[in-house]
Amino acid sequence: MKNCRVANPINGSIFALALTFFSSALAATEEGEKSLEVTWSETPAISTPTNVIYILTDDQRFDEMGFMNPIIDTPNIDRLASEGVHFENAFVTTALCSPSRATILTGQYMHNHGVVDNNSPRNPNSVLFSEYLQIAGYDTAFIGKWHMGEAASASRNLDDPQPGFNHWVSFAGQGHYYPTRLRNGEMNKLNINGEHVLQKGYITDELTDYALDYLSNRESDKPFFLYLSHKAVHANFSPAKRHASLYSDREIPIPLSQADTAENYRGKPMWVKNQRNSWHGVDFPYHSSLDVQAYKMEYHRAMSAVDDSIGRILSWLEANGLEKNTIVMLMGDNGFLFGEHGLIDKRNAYEESMRVPLVAWGPGVIEQGHTVDEMVANLDIAPTMLDIAGLESPEQFEGRSLLGLARGGPVSNWRDELLYEYYWEFNFPSTPTTFALRTDDYKLIQYHGIWDTEELYDMQNDPNEMRNLIGDPRYLPIVASMRQQLFKRLENNRGQHVVPYTEKFSSGAVFRERDRSKAAEFPARWLKKDTDKGLEDFFVPDYRRVEARKKAAEKKASQPD
Repeated sequence: MKNCRVANPINGSIFALALTFFSSALAATEEGEKSLEVTWSETPAISTPTNVIYILTDDQRFDEMGFMNPIIDTPNIDRLASEGVHFENAFVTTALCSPSRATILTGQYMHNHGVVDNNSPRNPNSVLFSEYLQIAGYDTAFIGKWHMGEAASASRNLDDPQPGFNHWVSFAGQGHYYPTRLRNGEMNKLNINGEHVLQKGYITDELTDYALDYLSNRESDKPFFLYLSHKAVHANFSPAKRHASLYSDREIPIPLSQADTAENYRGKPMWVKNQRNSWHGVDFPYHSSLDVQAYKMEYHRAMSAVDDSIGRILSWLEANGLEKNTIVMLMGDNGFLFGEHGLIDKRNAYEESMRVPLVAWGPGVIEQGHTVDEMVANLDIAPTMLDIAGLESPEQFEGRSLLGLARGGPVSNWRDELLYEYYWEFNFPSTPTTFALRTDDYKLIQYHGIWDTEELYDMQNDPNEMRNLIGDPRYLPIVASMRQQLFKRLENNRGQHVVPYTEKFSSGAVFRERDRSKAAEFPARWLKKDTDKGLEDFFVPDYRRVEARKKAAEKKASQPD
């Protein structure tokens, strides 16, 4: 059994709380559950207990903030940045909801925590950073979208309270913007500390109500950690009614790379062009004929309620005198494409997919109004939270604390490269397994399991990733070096949850006949119209269809002739 090493507690009260929590952890261990080990920092970054509100949005692009985008107005987010810090080069290691969220909570790459898609359970040995905060004496709350490891067990609800949180408000799966009648005929519900209650109104507002209720009624003698996880702005976007006509006088620009031209696809992998007419392409987005620019307008409108939410939280902190010892962070779980390279959605390794917003505000703790240009990631959130609490990061964390950068001080030996990984999903098969290495100057993208080209981009001179340099002999030394570094990063996995792959030493024999290089036709059964009945059951697993047929047959057999 591991011990809880307490090296230098922040103060006596926190030390006492830590021992109390450790006693509980020890008792749990004796009943067969995992034990945790925490180590107080010898030189804590913050000398007094500091509250944290971590706000996670869904599918918010790096530029979906008013100070980055003249199309939209986000005064409260802008305030976080102008009075705090903006991390302008923030990325996720996987641009997909569940893997990214698992990385945030565990401080590990996807190939270590095991949540390789939106359904796979996480490694049972992984620990959420909130569990460490509990031991350190924090009152912890999770409010909002969990959406992680949903196929973990058929015996538990998908919105059950999770380890590391004293207070819990969540819902199954993606949730709903407005109260919705489900397929089983029931109205959708929220899980409030294990009790299911009906959703009452617009979800962004309702989650904020629950957050403010928690803040007002928590155990006030403890520092608190609130994880507010919004459904917004996940597709399909549905703004609050008060924002339904917002921005009607503004025009959404079309990305230069959206045009279906030979120039745009020169050097691009075939899968990118093929995906234009698929679920995640601009010609057949989400199996419909929707206009991508009009779709983005709804996205902007839905974002407005998130900004309202942040304003309400800041007002509450100031009204209760807590603004001087509370850090508020806003981050997106991944980006989103709106026509760039002819694509929508995320998953791929292009900038609009893997780059996210990250701002932090904390008067008296964080340097006001500065920008950090170092490359940071969702991998760094867990170490940051423990650093704020005065704890050392455990060995399994693979990121670094952002607190030093946020406070404007020099940070030595910061990363100069970041690994990106995405594994092919059977239910969204048009995006291949993707490994990428992002440095300050270049990005190398590799695809596995398909017959296609790699990509190399000069990020300083070609930030929109329009010119693939992979075939330019002048860049061969860079390609060779980045390939080696990419697979060294992938090898750092302790043998856990790794999808087998073959290391690449060259571009391989990817040649095609010059006069017959068009993509093959899709099988007829995959060619759908947006009115096809089969699309309605897209997310229904085969085993459920089998069960439904069996029940229907049993019902028919039980009826008299």
